[in-house]
Amino acid sequence: MLTEINFDGIVGPSHNYAGLSLGNIASASHAGDPSYPRAAALQGLAKMRGNLARLGVQGFLLPLPRPNHALTRALALDGTEAPQLRAAPWSASSMWTANAATVSPAPDTADGRCHLTPANLVTMLHRAQEWPDTKRQLEIAFGDRRHFAIHDAVPPTFGDEGAANHMRLCESHDAPGVEVFVYGKTGGRFPARQHEQASRLVARAHGLDPARTVFIEQNPAAIAAGAFHNDVVAVANGRVLFTHDMAFADQQGAYAAIRAAFPGLEVIEVPSSAVSLEEAIRTYLFNAQLLTLPSGEMALIVPEECRESAAVWSWVEAMLASNGPIRQVIPVDVRQSMANGGGPACLRLRVVCDPATVDSRFLLDAAKADLIESIIAAHWPEQIDPSDLGTMALANSVIAARLALLEALDLTELG
Repeated sequence: MLTEINFDGIVGPSHNYAGLSLGNIASASHAGDPSYPRAAALQGLAKMRGNLARLGVQGFLLPLPRPNHALTRALALDGTEAPQLRAAPWSASSMWTANAATVSPAPDTADGRCHLTPANLVTMLHRAQEWPDTKRQLEIAFGDRRHFAIHDAVPPTFGDEGAANHMRLCESHDAPGVEVFVYGKTGGRFPARQHEQASRLVARAHGLDPARTVFIEQNPAAIAAGAFHNDVVAVANGRVLFTHDMAFADQQGAYAAIRAAFPGLEVIEVPSSAVSLEEAIRTYLFNAQLLTLPSGEMALIVPEECRESAAVWSWVEAMLASNGPIRQVIPVDVRQSMANGGGPACLRLRVVCDPATVDSRFLLDAAKADLIESIIAAHWPEQIDPSDLGTMALANSVIAARLALLEALDLTELG
């Protein structure tokens, strides 16, 4: 039976604040701060436990090998380089699995398989190193070729950021859906990371029906304000598009294009008069997990920062009182991720599939959550200071921590 599974990234032991992500306001504002990898990983695991209890199924993806010695060699690092270059091979940004891949479920594709294309993430050096290791992991987790097709990343001429710029609307997760790709155009204050041709290439490779595929331009003003991915200003689930009124270059045109392919669209639009674009980005109101619960109701999993914002929480309470499709709003603490520019939605990749077709080592249960928690508590560094990056002591600690997790989960082939 097809169902939607959230695969969250386990925050890696090298989690740090190096400010490597141009256009990511939170990342830039915390550059050079101490980081707390153990706390970050435990916060992410607590979110996973919550959604496992709500939905009955939850997946995870593992930290990638860090430091990346191949990138260290490629950059000829010798201690004289800029701190940002020194930090790149240590990046734990693969924790944000919304950027791991673009996923098209079997009901949408020509061959009736679920297709996954790893994102090339070429706009940012620290992320461009990820996709080959991400693909290795996807090929194990979704290794049944009767049900899954794993592609190479899009050629690096075109920037592709994965599911963070992709939405799916459907009557139910196991029914044919309409896939919406959101791209940016260059020329603004910050780089537009998702190229239109990357989106179109992925749609063709996945065998999507052009009549059920929509391409929309993101609002340049949103990118300039720090919405480096579409999922910072819009999220979709089922029939619902939850969006800021400044998410798209042509807001009404975007709604019309989606409705032409999916007439049942329900739009929940947050006006700038209630929540400014800047406040929406600061609190990551839209970088939330919009879930369909077993009861059929929808719940929105938001960062704690939303509850702490008078403007955002006032709008949330009014929305709940209106008796619309979103019936619960649940704050979670992911502050360590938020400080580096990633909310609840950044930490998960949605895959519609039959759980029985997934390698069970990547599916969470209570006992496995306890095991992962014990490994994190015993091996993840409590704190990393900027001066620690590049040191042999930290390298040994980070490598040993990851290997301990792989051994505990019987996934040493990823070592």
